[in-house]
Amino acid sequence: MSGKKTIFLDGLSLNPFTLVEIGTGNCTLEISQDGWTRIKKGRKVIDDIVKSQKVVYGVNTGFGNFANVVIDSHQVNVLQSNLIRSHCCGVGIPLTTNRTRMLIALRLNVFAKGNSGIRPETVSQVLAAFNADCLPVVPEQGTVGASGDLAPLSHLALGFMGEGKMWDPQTKEQGDSAVILAKHGLKPIQLQAKEGLAMINGTTLISALASEALVRAMNIAQQANVVAALTLESLRGTVSAMDPRIHAARPHNGQVRTAAMLRSILHREGNLSAISVSHENCGKVQDSYTLRCIPQVHGICWDTLLFVQRILEVELNSATDNPMVFTDEGEGLNLEDSKKNITLSGGNFHGEYPAKACDYLAIGVHELASISERRIERLVNPALSHGLPAFLIKDGGLNSGFMIAHCTAAALVSENKGLCHPASIDSISTSAAQEDHVSMGGWAARKALRVVEHVEFVVAIELLCACQAIDFLRPLTSTPALESVHSLVRSKIPHVDRDRVLADDIQKAAEMLRKNEIIKAVSKFSSSL
Repeated sequence: MSGKKTIFLDGLSLNPFTLVEIGTGNCTLEISQDGWTRIKKGRKVIDDIVKSQKVVYGVNTGFGNFANVVIDSHQVNVLQSNLIRSHCCGVGIPLTTNRTRMLIALRLNVFAKGNSGIRPETVSQVLAAFNADCLPVVPEQGTVGASGDLAPLSHLALGFMGEGKMWDPQTKEQGDSAVILAKHGLKPIQLQAKEGLAMINGTTLISALASEALVRAMNIAQQANVVAALTLESLRGTVSAMDPRIHAARPHNGQVRTAAMLRSILHREGNLSAISVSHENCGKVQDSYTLRCIPQVHGICWDTLLFVQRILEVELNSATDNPMVFTDEGEGLNLEDSKKNITLSGGNFHGEYPAKACDYLAIGVHELASISERRIERLVNPALSHGLPAFLIKDGGLNSGFMIAHCTAAALVSENKGLCHPASIDSISTSAAQEDHVSMGGWAARKALRVVEHVEFVVAIELLCACQAIDFLRPLTSTPALESVHSLVRSKIPHVDRDRVLADDIQKAAEMLRKNEIIKAVSKFSSSL
């Protein structure tokens, strides 16, 4: 663990960017002092309930449709272990280790709020397993996103119990959880009253995957602006549509911001482009929508992502258990509910908020790929590219150039159209109609990630095409900012002078985008980034 950054979880301040950073495996986790205090106070409430034998849902009753079944006091701990085993019904490929780390961190952050009633000893064991990189194998499918992400979180808990499978930190292969825990000097957790519920009640899977989708979407959204500017330049478009007066007349935040960013890296006084100067008197009045309307289209994508960010920053720091433990007096519905040290049943586990946010995110970020694909068409189509060679290649016919790269972009955009159908408009009643409305947030989050990945590839293809087009405009040069982008790409991906396998180039360009290298290349030229 030497050299790793330590992040303190307090149940109040976790954000999507930090959560994604935790997922990289370069961080260790601790609970803040206030978080430990809240955890201890919350657990005392549960211990007192067990001693008093008061009937409380999930502590000494069955679950779901069995909520009215009272469990004998000597079987309360067995109840919690049975809950985990019975709910391990996940299917599909396992989550990546990055995403599993995010799940664990988010669950720990919820524990730090003190509303879960989990024992400090159990939290310490989960922390120790995380910091040793002992990560349970969690299938990605099986949650309907209400009453929590029950199936995936049960697999998470099962691994900490020494059952099921874990990723071995050394071999990176799956192995028996008990063996891997023992190899690292860790003991399986022994669940006691309420702790099974505490481990699995919540929107943890939805919110973790949504956080990754958001961070990647924000990264690609910023870089799509730069790539679009490079395309506008290579198609010899005009910067006049970015005039601040136009956008002040319709002052949506994202639109104004995008136009300002484009102005900062395109041709202007003090930031000249020889390419732009070369066609100042060409007689063309205005550009096509895919060039002229970049601020309007990219802008609403950005504003959508900011909306999603606000929802997730609340969700990541919310108690999503049921029942919830309260240790301070509050304004209840009646005098009894206002007392300290009480449990209340509610519906904070319902995933509608992050599910809707994921659907909004997918629809918003997809438009970046939709408009990017149309710009690719203009770059490769000789009828639209203002003198560029067909499919951006010499000796067309003998060579096909970027013909099929455009087909790949079109295929991904078409796939996204299906993936953008909202998952959260669906609901299937479960648990004998006790859980009669659900969010389907797990699928909303998973497909949002797929949409973002497709957008990354489409923008990567546009980047390759735009750089290839700039090559054909030499010896003319663009602005210093856009030249820095072109130089960066060419340092890793050479000009296509004859047909070669472009799949490798697309992967390299996409990786550059994922690492934010395009933004870094222009950041010193723009104060709008």
